[in-house]
Amino acid sequence: MKTLIKWAAYMMTMLCVFSCNSSNDGWVQLFNGKDFTGFEQLNGQAPFRVEDGMMAGKSVSGQPNSFMATAAEYGDFILEFDVLCDPSLNSGVQFRSLSKPEYNNGRVHGYQCEIDPSDRAWSGGIYDEARRGWLVTLADNPAAQAAWKKSDWNRYRIEAIGNSIRIWLNGVNTANLLDDETAAGFIAFQVHSIGDNADLDGKEIRWKNIRILTSGLEAARMEGELAPEVNRIPNTLSAREQAEGWRLLFDGTTTAGWRGAHREAFPEHGWKVENGQLTVLAFDGGESTHGGDIVTDDEFSAFELSAEFKITKGANSGIKYFVTESERQHGSAFGLEYQVLDDREHPDAKLYTTWPGSRTQASLYDVIAAENKRTNGVGQWNQAVIRVFPDNHVEHWLNGFKCVEYERGSEAFRTLIAGSKYAAPEYNTDGPFGEAAKGHLLLQDHGNEVSFRSIKIRELK
Repeated sequence: MKTLIKWAAYMMTMLCVFSCNSSNDGWVQLFNGKDFTGFEQLNGQAPFRVEDGMMAGKSVSGQPNSFMATAAEYGDFILEFDVLCDPSLNSGVQFRSLSKPEYNNGRVHGYQCEIDPSDRAWSGGIYDEARRGWLVTLADNPAAQAAWKKSDWNRYRIEAIGNSIRIWLNGVNTANLLDDETAAGFIAFQVHSIGDNADLDGKEIRWKNIRILTSGLEAARMEGELAPEVNRIPNTLSAREQAEGWRLLFDGTTTAGWRGAHREAFPEHGWKVENGQLTVLAFDGGESTHGGDIVTDDEFSAFELSAEFKITKGANSGIKYFVTESERQHGSAFGLEYQVLDDREHPDAKLYTTWPGSRTQASLYDVIAAENKRTNGVGQWNQAVIRVFPDNHVEHWLNGFKCVEYERGSEAFRTLIAGSKYAAPEYNTDGPFGEAAKGHLLLQDHGNEVSFRSIKIRELK
């Protein structure tokens, strides 16, 4: 019966679209301004209403995220709308989104165009609701952060054409994403959960002038300066990435460009390439006791490295950089380490030499604890970014959030190293630890199953 009702709603929407709202330029009204014909409410029960031709939603404590979703699904389209959001709320508009009984009890999931009036100012970013988390933040895009108009109406434009997703806010391109996770789904307007915060009860968000275009899309793209491109299609490089100097360190099918640490060839066991993933296999939980660590053939000095990783329950691994292999010729090679860890289950998360938390995920292992991090958890893909600038400023990022930064070789850095396990003489036989001019990149075998993909790098000058 529910399927028949949804189909009837879909047909009513299409009838209204093609008989009432058509225009010569191809745009149609997605919302009729009178009632919620062609829509259904999903997940939470925050109240929605129609007032003065606008769609309005009101926050209510104790309810999960609430969505007013189209019965119809859309693949390629351009969507425009105006929104007025109470400054104390957070919201978004879902697109190419789904609600399936077999997925998290029907929880709405998929792409979300962010509406964020807070001082963080990430309006126009892209969040993957109930799935992969942030895909495009505005942390490194001040022009996009400045596009939001507080306490006023804001005009959005979502261009979803093939694998290209671009969002424009008040004429500014805030997100420029390449992704192939979901090709089609419904569009939904969100009233975000406020938890049990009664102080936020009754706050409103309103939408108007909601229209959609589903043909002639390439010719209708908005022109203007594009935001930095984010490519989340596994193991690929876009034309723009190639022009910016990026190259793949893992092609998705072979181990070309990698060898075992302290070895001339890739390990014969302990690692596998399958389904576009480079996976270190579980063994005994020890360091380099099975296949062993692997390192890049090439060495790097100043660079930006991006890689996705997926951990299993209780797993431990790491991404090391400035690995020279000169300190010793067997076992786990030395280097500065971006920690990859299940913080909840692996005991290493609670261990440290001097600095509490410095062995948790995204930390500079045993040296600097990661802060302000967002993890997608076990069994989900997380994105690690390591930036080493020519002036030796270093940053660790996790899922779009900067978690660590330091100046390699500075007095402050040396003080931190002196309080870590790396103060031991064995780590300093070839000069001060972590201060080599160049070195290999390393993926660690710590005896637990961890997968990597989309490993790419560009050198910085």
